[in-house]
Amino acid sequence: MSFTVAATDPHSRARTGTLVTGHGAIQTPIFMPVGTQGSVKAVPQDVLAEVVDPHIILGNTYHLYLRPGLDVLSKAGGLHGFMGWDRPILTDSGGYQVYSLAENRKIKEEGVTFRSHIDGSPHLFTPERAIDIQRVIGADIIMAFDECPPYPCDYEYARKSMEMTHRWLDRCMARMSETAPHYGHEQMLFPIVQGSTYPELRKASAHAIAERGAAGNAIGGLSVGEPHEEMYASVALCTEILPEDKPRYLMGVGTPANLLENIALGVDMFDCVMPTRNARNGMLFTRQGTMNMRNRKWEADFSPLDPTGTADVDQRYSRAYVRHLFRAGEILAMQIASVHNLAFYLDLMREARERIADGTFTAWKDGIIPTLEQRC
Repeated sequence: MSFTVAATDPHSRARTGTLVTGHGAIQTPIFMPVGTQGSVKAVPQDVLAEVVDPHIILGNTYHLYLRPGLDVLSKAGGLHGFMGWDRPILTDSGGYQVYSLAENRKIKEEGVTFRSHIDGSPHLFTPERAIDIQRVIGADIIMAFDECPPYPCDYEYARKSMEMTHRWLDRCMARMSETAPHYGHEQMLFPIVQGSTYPELRKASAHAIAERGAAGNAIGGLSVGEPHEEMYASVALCTEILPEDKPRYLMGVGTPANLLENIALGVDMFDCVMPTRNARNGMLFTRQGTMNMRNRKWEADFSPLDPTGTADVDQRYSRAYVRHLFRAGEILAMQIASVHNLAFYLDLMREARERIADGTFTAWKDGIIPTLEQRC
């Protein structure tokens, strides 16, 4: 596995690069569609590969551990074989569920005890267990086990949480070194920077992560309710410190504008449920702004869904037809909208790479963001 930077933007920290994995090369900056339970919601794998064409997708360790379970995944040859996907996969560690399932878990130095959201059964996730589970899942990139503190939280909580995350990281790295991949392809471990929105904690965590010398690094604990300005400030602190010759992954972000602003700060990889979740609710991202397909204004609009879109659905179906599908509760509405939004995100990443390469990224970003953020 390797990462090389191909070009940098003269007016920002934006860069393009190639991350090589056992299941193929990833061109960065890149957005990773979220396939929580081995499925990108409402999008079949063939459509995902041929129309959306992502270089990598993301799976969820907590959910896959509970269902279908490790025995099934092992017998299937890992998640790649189970879901019929031959491109790279990244899995989170379960650390985000430490945050999102706050009412059903207890955090100790050993790890996190939680109750399943499915049947209430008790489970213990330790750093070692998180690595073992991700070995069975077989993702190309696996994440270190961490705690994502809530926002807002007081300084002492954020500091203690960050320091525990660093101790857990050392245990994750030790487990990686004493175990081997299950399916014949290499797996790389990404540590995660924490520290809430406290600048001194973010700096300390970024230095601690950089010193570990991992194949890549992630920035976590953001997009959890903080203002965008605080997110950007925290990311800027981290990217100043994290190694330039390693990919940087900002977890759980975000809107199209968020992606472009963070690319300018030196981030290479993103994931977020927003494009598919918003799609299922009738919200489409376009270069003209966000469209609510339930609005009556589209009732007799027979123009293409998105004249500037690159996916087949953008030209094949009219706005009136897609509005009708949503109003009628048809499943096809969610599929069309999900394919559109994901294709839009991936196309935005493709153009960002081109703009960085030709030196026009900053001017392009500044010009397009106001339009992306409007409603149409």
